[in-house]
Amino acid sequence: MAVAWQQQIFALDARYNAHRAPNHANFRTLYIRRRSQLLRENRNLSPEHLKSYLKIRGQLLQKRYGSPLDQPSIGHSRSMSLRSVSGDFGDARLNIQNTGTVSGLVPTKQADASRAIVGGNSIAENYAFTGVHHIFDQHKSSVVMVKFANNDRSRLLCASSDGTLSICEVAVEKPYLAAVLRGHTQPVTGCDWSASNDLVASCSQDGSVRLWDSKNGTCLRSIQDKLLCPLQCCLFQPTNCNLVITGNNKGELRIINVSTGRAPLGGYCRVGGSVLSIGCDINGQLWWVGTNKGEIISITCDITGRLRKVRKFQIAGNNCLITSISWRAWISREARDPSLLVNCSNNKLALFRVMDKEGNLQLKWSFNNKQSDNNMIRSTFCPIMSFRQGACVVTGSDDGQVYFVDIERPPNRAIVTVLQGHANASFGLSFNYDESLLATSDKEGLVIIWRRAS
Repeated sequence: MAVAWQQQIFALDARYNAHRAPNHANFRTLYIRRRSQLLRENRNLSPEHLKSYLKIRGQLLQKRYGSPLDQPSIGHSRSMSLRSVSGDFGDARLNIQNTGTVSGLVPTKQADASRAIVGGNSIAENYAFTGVHHIFDQHKSSVVMVKFANNDRSRLLCASSDGTLSICEVAVEKPYLAAVLRGHTQPVTGCDWSASNDLVASCSQDGSVRLWDSKNGTCLRSIQDKLLCPLQCCLFQPTNCNLVITGNNKGELRIINVSTGRAPLGGYCRVGGSVLSIGCDINGQLWWVGTNKGEIISITCDITGRLRKVRKFQIAGNNCLITSISWRAWISREARDPSLLVNCSNNKLALFRVMDKEGNLQLKWSFNNKQSDNNMIRSTFCPIMSFRQGACVVTGSDDGQVYFVDIERPPNRAIVTVLQGHANASFGLSFNYDESLLATSDKEGLVIIWRRAS
């Protein structure tokens, strides 16, 4: 309980931090770091003392800066449910109905094996956090994406609108900045690790995709988009790190051979609109593309890199942005349906079941999330899901909070944990593979590393 109150205090300071020395961003970052350090040093204070401190400090800050205090109390932080969506979700022609709850997608209450393995812990206990492990502030603008290396506890990749990327070592006593990748001339919009983590791919609004050596940060190759269009997203082909798939703002999807700088025969597909997000299955044979027209398009990719458009789903209105797509083969031990997690700018987070090899989707569950057209909010599945009851996903939001959501529960009771520390919209988020650390980023350029309770 004391940890929860400490998080409330940190969140309070984060909300007011933009009012402190508005022309000195470095001071604001140092201040919030010091506040985090003080809270860690005083972790033995009782919840009663922390509650009283939070109340008094809130009053003083409100009096000093004159800004409205919109800080929920710990007593009802979990009840701040994102209201469930009712009725149809998307184009009625697709007959995609919102069921409100997941049916047959998560383990039953009688899943004794899962319960025994986790020692009877509730899902809230599994996702209890002890506070802030570290704060990085090397970027001068918003950090739009963060990604831990594959099967790695420590290396974190950050992509920023300031045109740079950075690699941080975080699972050490004193986290540090390992490398800064410079070369893009405009905001970086996407990044990815190769399967072996020796390479990093990035794309930018300057229309280039770059390949980097992750050990020394040198740029190995830069490839310009054929139409010189801004690139919005990129991913390595999971089974062939020599191929990178990119999407531009002209609605074109293209596979690039990074060794030759060329697209293989048939490695091009036009989907319309602006390609904002990409997700794929573990073999890289089935891809889903999200656009700024509220559409998700399923695409197949054969072993030669040939792309073929298969299905189109109108998920929301024509002006809705599909900002994030995550795929998972199965969500729990007892439910092995492949699933797709999607963020939409019409304030929705949706979970779809993948029905077949053509990528047909069935909406299983959704609820309202705070997301506007101006912010590229992302979400992800929690990496360890096979040995416990419940199935958790994590999403950022416009209000700066990071929501842990159990998709087994009804939408009005789905929020398990809320991390409060960002004063601006929270964009990127990523777990390391053993869930000991969670990285989140925001519109101001801060990257917060959260430590999960062991």
